[in-house]
Amino acid sequence: MSSDIDPYEHLHIALNSDGTLTRFVKLPKANPVASPDDPVVFKDQTLNAEKKTRVRIHMPTIKLPPNDGTRIPIIIYYPRSLWFLSFWDTDKTYILTSKLACQVPAIVVSVEYRLAPENKLPEQYHDALDAILWVKEQALNPNGEHWIKDYGDISRCFLHGCGCGGNIAFFTALEAARMELEPLKIVGNIMNQPVFGGMERTSSELQNCADPVFPLCAQDLVWEFSLPKGENRDHWYCNPTVEGPHTSAINKLCRCLVIGFYGDAMLDRQQDFVTMLMRHEVQIDAMFHDSGFHAMEIVDPEWMNYIVEIIRHFIVDTENKP
Repeated sequence: MSSDIDPYEHLHIALNSDGTLTRFVKLPKANPVASPDDPVVFKDQTLNAEKKTRVRIHMPTIKLPPNDGTRIPIIIYYPRSLWFLSFWDTDKTYILTSKLACQVPAIVVSVEYRLAPENKLPEQYHDALDAILWVKEQALNPNGEHWIKDYGDISRCFLHGCGCGGNIAFFTALEAARMELEPLKIVGNIMNQPVFGGMERTSSELQNCADPVFPLCAQDLVWEFSLPKGENRDHWYCNPTVEGPHTSAINKLCRCLVIGFYGDAMLDRQQDFVTMLMRHEVQIDAMFHDSGFHAMEIVDPEWMNYIVEIIRHFIVDTENKP
């Protein structure tokens, strides 16, 4: 294992004496000015004023259903964050969500959730569930957000998360499976390179401990930031393969898609996660590419296109199944 990487330096952060972080990275924001021929438009709405969370709604302007009551699915998207960095309104997130909105087509709701260490798990899961309930409220309220109310089909909702957002999508899907959400219905869960961990090192962690995006020492640090105080990486939020209060709801999950790359240090964790889902008889599609590394679609647009096509196919195939 490599020990010469300083995780604070790698992540461009400093821990303050009061337990908060100074974040030195300023990610480029997506604030394009819409023009009449744009294939996708977006707008921001308040999710929870008290928690200071928001959502960004992406709406395709082409491939819309005719004005005959036909509607398009809704994707509730939990972006990457490394648990401590906000990606929800960045240009990279916009590229992904706009591609999904246009190519599926679908309404895509990108969710801002609170960050660690100022907010520890399960607060992020609560914010994620807020987004599901918000979508339901907009659809049913006569004065609700009109893109969702007039064009979205809340009986065809998909939860989708990347990285830490993939972890959030899983645990939020479990909570949603225990709830009465009708007429909203979650019909698929999409987890792209979900972030998991554990105390005992896996082979892929040891082989890729110096991962260029998310080295093992950085993973350990952000889990320390995000897990409840006093818990280690074998807490079920980090390691869902251990027995916990979440276990009884796993068999209630609808169809799932898990995407991963063989150069990701978390590959073994993700494959063990798929095995766990199969053991609980969850309908699962697993796509593990034999190259790549964690979050590689951020730096390579061709890989983003590849992932978007996998997701589009999964959504279309799910909707075509009886």
